[in-house]
Amino acid sequence: MKNLTRYQLMAMMFLLYFIWGSWYGQMSKYMFNSLHATGVQVGGAYAAFSIAMIIAPFFVGMIADRYFAAQKVLGVLSLAGAALLYLITGITDADTFFWVILAYCITFAPTMALTTSIAMQHVKDTEKDFPTIRVMGTVAWIVVSNIIGYYGFGDSVMIFKISMIAAAVLGVYSFFLPNTPPKPNTSTTFSDILGLDAFKLFKDRSFAIFFISSLLICIPLSFYYAMANPSLTDSGMTNVENKMSLGQASEVIFMLLIPFAFRKFGVKWILIVGLIAWIVRFIGFGYGDASSEWLLYMAILLHGVCYDFFFVTGQIYTDSKAGEKYRSSAQGLITIATYGIGMGIGSWIAGIVADQYTVNGVKDWTSIWMVPAGIAALVLVLFVLFFKDNKVKAEA
Repeated sequence: MKNLTRYQLMAMMFLLYFIWGSWYGQMSKYMFNSLHATGVQVGGAYAAFSIAMIIAPFFVGMIADRYFAAQKVLGVLSLAGAALLYLITGITDADTFFWVILAYCITFAPTMALTTSIAMQHVKDTEKDFPTIRVMGTVAWIVVSNIIGYYGFGDSVMIFKISMIAAAVLGVYSFFLPNTPPKPNTSTTFSDILGLDAFKLFKDRSFAIFFISSLLICIPLSFYYAMANPSLTDSGMTNVENKMSLGQASEVIFMLLIPFAFRKFGVKWILIVGLIAWIVRFIGFGYGDASSEWLLYMAILLHGVCYDFFFVTGQIYTDSKAGEKYRSSAQGLITIATYGIGMGIGSWIAGIVADQYTVNGVKDWTSIWMVPAGIAALVLVLFVLFFKDNKVKAEA
């Protein structure tokens, strides 16, 4: 792999996640403070991303991959996204905001699959080369979070202006990426994208339990993305965005620990530790405040355990169970079920719960966070009782 190509792909990943990191974690605080939105309206805005994640695989698999060069599609979608972000900067009504953010997410969600596709087609050794490219996305999220936190942009329209500029840059830059031509001979169907072939795997009870647990744990995950920033701000924590970026740093660390954990403990105990971490972090968010800020730091730093030990480990487990025949179908099914359906439902529930525990404009964050903690606890009980499979190859 040429160094020039590597650097081009690394820059592509950096720009993509710089765009996403600019607004996603801060959108709830912006909506609460600047648009005076209700919890349901905030939940709806986050659900818009999940709706787009369901649509995106069909767009990429059935249109973009078959008829157009991937880098050109990426460029057009990014420029369209920049235009929609410009419209967002002028919106002052939360209901109107939902429709425009939905339109924007529909342009953004496919770019996540497209950038992966572009990178995969140009690396020689996926296991060796792709992680060094993809990690630039995590670096970008940390960088932009610290910029927003340092300048105090978290509740201002600047989060969308920063994203707009980055989207325009990526849009132009995409046309200079290595050519990634369409694959006209591919025959991707609705069945392929939905992963219907992977339903055969449900004959294995442990896989079925893992699948259900993955979908359900995305409900608490949605609480984190939608409510963590305003909750930490109300707790009295300063420079919230800067401190939340520690979660991404921990994600990198625990990602490196996964191979060791597989060899030492096996998949079942890794997944159990991930679920326990979700419960503990929500308790930390619920009971932490300015006088016990260590609880808030603990909750932030547990992001790496929560995400890597359940979702990344889950991808490896799915890959090992599916084998070569059902690999693509199984991963597609898991993606739509979790990031699409699970997080979509979770976003709506998070909004309803936030409104339920809001009195005279003041949110009872302890009560709010106990809801996802309780859901995670129920998932843990389900998983411990019925998941039996602990056999996954360490080299995975």
